[in-house]
Amino acid sequence: MPDPTPYPLDQLAERGDAQAPALVLRDRTLSFEELRNRVALLAGWLAGRAGKGARVASWAAKGELTCLLPLAAARAGLVHVPINPLLKRAQVAHILGDSGAVLLMGTKARLASLGGGDVPPSCDVVDENDVFAAAEAEGASLAASTHDPDDLTAILYTSGSTGKPKGVMLSHANMWLGAVSVADYLGLASDDVTLAVLPLSFDYGQSQLLSTWYAGGCVVPLDYLFPRDVAKACARHGVTTLAAVPPLWVQLTEVEWPGDAIASMRRLTNSGGALTVELVRDLRAMFPQTRLFPMYGLTEAFRSTFLDPECVDHHPTSMGRAILFAEILVIADDGTLAEPGEEGELVHCGPLVAQGYWQDAERTAERFRPAPAMSAYGGTAVWSGDRVRRDEDGLLYFVGRRDAMIKSAGNRISPQEVESAALATGLVAEAVALGVPDERLGHAIHLVVRPAAEATDPETALPKALQKELPNFMQPHAIHWRDTLPLNPNGKLDRTAIAAELGA
Repeated sequence: MPDPTPYPLDQLAERGDAQAPALVLRDRTLSFEELRNRVALLAGWLAGRAGKGARVASWAAKGELTCLLPLAAARAGLVHVPINPLLKRAQVAHILGDSGAVLLMGTKARLASLGGGDVPPSCDVVDENDVFAAAEAEGASLAASTHDPDDLTAILYTSGSTGKPKGVMLSHANMWLGAVSVADYLGLASDDVTLAVLPLSFDYGQSQLLSTWYAGGCVVPLDYLFPRDVAKACARHGVTTLAAVPPLWVQLTEVEWPGDAIASMRRLTNSGGALTVELVRDLRAMFPQTRLFPMYGLTEAFRSTFLDPECVDHHPTSMGRAILFAEILVIADDGTLAEPGEEGELVHCGPLVAQGYWQDAERTAERFRPAPAMSAYGGTAVWSGDRVRRDEDGLLYFVGRRDAMIKSAGNRISPQEVESAALATGLVAEAVALGVPDERLGHAIHLVVRPAAEATDPETALPKALQKELPNFMQPHAIHWRDTLPLNPNGKLDRTAIAAELGA
């Protein structure tokens, strides 16, 4: 078993052989020795800009800065807040204000899109292209840290079923042990090459980097435009490890893969939604010698389960079993441990459990509660809200969610956030957003609205208005216009009736 002792996250930079490749950038490749030097330099610059515990945000595409910041901020004793580069100004302004960020590093075009009041007065804004030049000019490097592994080191913002995105607080220990666990069950080694296609603002996007570097392997970050770009990059770099979400897997099974890309691939990993039986069959046919790892996780506890590749063909819809350092309990509605075949709530216990939601005691108390009495770990557990069942062999199966979260193309989307954006346009009087099952997306976003009495040509104006306010992955795939929306006995919008009408 790997060492269960957590260490400061920045020490991941010390793992690989000095001359081995660690990070493949567009114009050069950093060895682990160069990675260490660059992390130390960036950490020194950050420490000169903010005091311990301060939040520093990044809003940029994948590159040297965004890949090194998780380690450099950790070394400087700061808290990194990675912002999804697909978000638009309203969401970015919320995250900056909510986190109290004192520094925002981003691409020039993204920074230029922010308006007055979007950036807190106490937050400095720096073009990402100027960061390393400034760090080199100052020349203040920091050696590996000795921070307490329980210290907060990152806040990852994730959408909830209600309200605006909430920040999940992760410690050095959470992220270090997550990297150890994933590297262990995937069997990552120093000669592995991971193509990092998932956004670095996601928990598993971070894991692409951290678990690979824990194993001493190499990461190739890629922001792709077309699915064929992924296949070509796999061939060009001899990629051995590829993580994706179901909608991307669907697209990847529809493109031609070079033989070199298939030959070098050792493992495929899936998260952000369940694989269908058909998709498992397609991937197994395309990559017959490659190990396929279906996984389940939530930002509040990083990863929770994985399905052993040996079980995939016979149990393609299973979530598998608990990963290393995770204890997964299925709790029945009466609070007892569910029997095999009985449905219950998935409760995650152990050291991967996050520290709660940033500055949100109410929502923290709802989700982060004492572990059930039968837990071996005890302490605080994440009560996921996901309904699952465990079979006689101990394999877990997903049943459904208790809340109204929409999972589309691997993104967790708050219905209320979409509804609020629609109502804010003044074009609609009522709005309900729902996820409708979709073969390619997991769920398509359907918006049901009643037009405002004073609105002029709302059917044309609303899509244009939402394009300005919401990121692309939150855009409704269909808008349904109604003269009236059904109400339940309490006089509230009857979401159940609307969902039944749409087949949601």
